[in-house]
Amino acid sequence: MKIYNGLEEKGEIMFEIECGAVFIYPTDTIYGIGCNAMDSKAVKRIRRIKKSKKPFSVIAPGKKWIENNCVIEKQHLKYLKKLPGKYTLILKLKNKDAIAREVSTKTVGVRIPKNEFSKLVEELGFPVVTTSVNETGKKFLTNLKNLDKKIERQVDFAVDAGAIKGKPSTIIDLTQKKPRIIR
Repeated sequence: MKIYNGLEEKGEIMFEIECGAVFIYPTDTIYGIGCNAMDSKAVKRIRRIKKSKKPFSVIAPGKKWIENNCVIEKQHLKYLKKLPGKYTLILKLKNKDAIAREVSTKTVGVRIPKNEFSKLVEELGFPVVTTSVNETGKKFLTNLKNLDKKIERQVDFAVDAGAIKGKPSTIIDLTQKKPRIIR
């Protein structure tokens, strides 16, 4: 696994993502594992690493992408204003081609972390899978020094931002009339 020190080599990182890499990166909460959310093969690799069948969330390349590809009820617009931030909003998909079906099919969790990596995703122009770096049910990652060796062998690269003092994002389900906090 190659390690990038922050986003100094942004062009190379973007190229690897466009080519189907599975990678670890910092968010504003914890480290995530991701790939191009439109690349079925890469998403399947993350499913094997995580040992998960649950839907994945994505980092959206901007609010416009969310508005174009997800159903946002008027009463939920105030939640969209929380982005960028430490929130994942679960929304109904209105454009099924916006993400690979291996990510999710009817709904999708969307995030825009408040950090530099979100700007890179915006430049890419497509969503990136975002899920915690762990096998489902195990402890999430806040420092690359604690990366599970089994996971390390299965990813192409990592972006190291040092220790992150955080916990996973707050998940708000906006698929019904009344919002529901899941976590």
